Amino acid sequence: MDKKILIIDDSEQDKKIMVRYLTRAGFDKIATAENGNNGLQKFEAENPDIVILDTMMPDTVGFEVCKKIRELKGFQRPKIVITTGSIDAVDALRAKESGADDYCVKTSDCEPLLNAINKLF
Repeated sequence: MDKKILIIDDSEQDKKIMVRYLTRAGFDKIATAENGNNGLQKFEAENPDIVILDTMMPDTVGFEVCKKIRELKGFQRPKIVITTGSIDAVDALRAKESGADDYCVKTSDCEPLLNAINKLF
């Protein structure tokens, strides 16, 4: 698929799982970032179609990064999916208020993530 994806997540293991799963699903343009600040820099450099954003990172929370992406001028409006490893951290209202298009819980098979991405396109 020709959609460009940016994964912003502090967990190396989670990023590897998502990259592997998305690659198998046909996505071949995938960039990653390990924290919110690096993610914003990569967003500006890559201008992705989809941003997959973890809720909890050492330097910030994903909701704040989502808001910052939405405030950037001169970029296309990407689809943003907020993810979390903790079901308690999924807050649909907060995700929508921050500008996310969807949210999902991380799973080892990434099925909820792929469903969210497919639903957006």
